[in-house]
Order: sequence, then structure tokens, then C-alpha cells
Amino acid sequence: MNIIITGCLGHIGSYIVANLSKIKGLKKVYLLDNNTQNKLNTLFNLKNKKKLIYIDEDLSKAKKLFKIKDIDIVIHLASTTNAEASVTNGKSYFKNNIGCFKNIIKYCKKNRSKLIHISSTSIYGDQSEFVNEETTKLKPQSPYAQIKLIEERKLQSTKNIKFITLRFGTIAGFSSGIRFHTAVNKFCYQTIMKNKISVWKTASNQFRPYLSIHDAFKSINFIIKKNLFVNQIFNVLSENLTANNILKMIKSNGYKIKINKTNSKIMNQLSYKVDKRKFENLGIKLNCKIKNDIKKTLKNLHTINNAK
Repeated sequence: MNIIITGCLGHIGSYIVANLSKIKGLKKVYLLDNNTQNKLNTLFNLKNKKKLIYIDEDLSKAKKLFKIKDIDIVIHLASTTNAEASVTNGKSYFKNNIGCFKNIIKYCKKNRSKLIHISSTSIYGDQSEFVNEETTKLKPQSPYAQIKLIEERKLQSTKNIKFITLRFGTIAGFSSGIRFHTAVNKFCYQTIMKNKISVWKTASNQFRPYLSIHDAFKSINFIIKKNLFVNQIFNVLSENLTANNILKMIKSNGYKIKINKTNSKIMNQLSYKVDKRKFENLGIKLNCKIKNDIKKTLKNLHTINNAK
């Protein structure tokens, strides 16, 4: 089996690459990234390097992508992901993310490759109570989330392609390509740096879906193993948590924290939980604990700043 992983240097991509030995039957793995974050170091000291081929590629232009042949599965992770930042830089997000996605669709159709498409639970937007894949009133609040919804609808209407769409919760957990703009990782970073933790004013008691990076990999491996390219959408998350829940987990590791309540253009007043039962009914349990991701992230950050 030959696969492509786009966005291989990112938070999730780097974790998948580091754990490729757990995916059975791999022959060649093409790793694509434009390296705008300067994280080539995530590819250092990897095992089974003979299977790996790194390609520096801007997928919105895709000059090299279509030269790759005989690919069974594409894991598409490449996108600009900071939802809050997308509010003030929407045009570049649309140009890059939609451009990348269109080329991936074109590639998969041309080469009959199956696609693992990563979407986001942020497409639910301004909701209340409990939401699932049947929720039709979707209200994405940022250009990033709007793009994910556009991708989903484009994929659903595209013929002659086998795919699965995974609506990932907000990612948490340590990897060599970790970034710190998402809530859990940002809170951990600010704690270690002895900065005030920035919490949106309305977010303290609002439930939101979070996904352990371990469950993210488990999900992708499960899909490949079971060949679950069923042309459907699934929510993928570990836990529904509030900002206060996350802060308590940080404090349970012995850290004192201070809070700075902030405003954001993508805040809302509603609390909602996301249902993961449709995906788990396929035979997988997403049971990794965010508190364990927090503990490991704090431990790794502590090694570079003795701030405890």
C-alpha cells in the first residue's frame, strides 16, 4: 500500500509520521508539505526511512503532486488552521485551503486514490445543547470553518471518488510539530511561560469538543485497516470540555495560573456538546484523556523552561 500524507510537518501530520510503523502494509509513503513553518526537523531520526519520500510542495499550485503515481490512500491534512487568525486574513485562507483541496480532489479522481478528508467540528458554530452529523443548521463563525464546510459539500457532490470525512475536535497533545494557537496547547504554553492564560470571556463554562492526538491517529489507522471509505461524515473527538475543565487539569499538575479574559470576533454565548457515537458505532473507542495530553505537554515544555 502506498499513501500520501499532506501537511506532514504539522501538529497532526508529524505525529502520524512518527507512528507509521503502526500502520500495517505500507510500502511507500510520500510526505508533502510547503514547510512554511520551518519544521523539517520533525522528519529527523525517523525509522523506516527507505519507505519515506519527502516532497516540498505548495499544494495550492501542485506542480509535483500529479507526478506521483500508484497511490492507494491520500491523508489530507494540509491547510492553514488558525481559526481566530483567519477572521482578519480570510482571503489568504480561502486561496490556500480551497486551492489545496481542489487539487487533492482532482488528484484522487485521476488516480482513483481513496481520500481521508479532515474537517472540523468548528463548522457547527453557534449551536446549543447536543449536535451530531444530522445537524443541518450549521453556523461556522470563521473563514477557516466556512472553508471546511465548503470542502465537505464539494466532496459530497463529487462523483467517482471514495472518501471519508472526519470532523476533528480541537486537537490536543504533544508532537514534534506541535503548535500553540489551539486552546489546550496555548494554555499549557502560557502556564509554563508564567503568562496570564488568555480565555475568551464567554468560554469559561462553554462545552466544546476536544480530540487527543492519540485518538486522531487511532481513527486514521482504524479507517485504513477497516477500509472505511464509505463517503460519509463522522464526528471524531475524545471529550467535550469547558475552558474551566482544562484549567483545572493544568492546575492538578501543580501549577498556579492567572486568567486574562479576552474578546474575540468568533465568540458566542452558547454551550454545546458534540456526539461521537456514529463513529464509535463502527467499532472504535475514542477514550484517550485530555488530562494525559496536558500532563505530557506541560512536562515537555517544562524541559525548556524550568518555570514550575
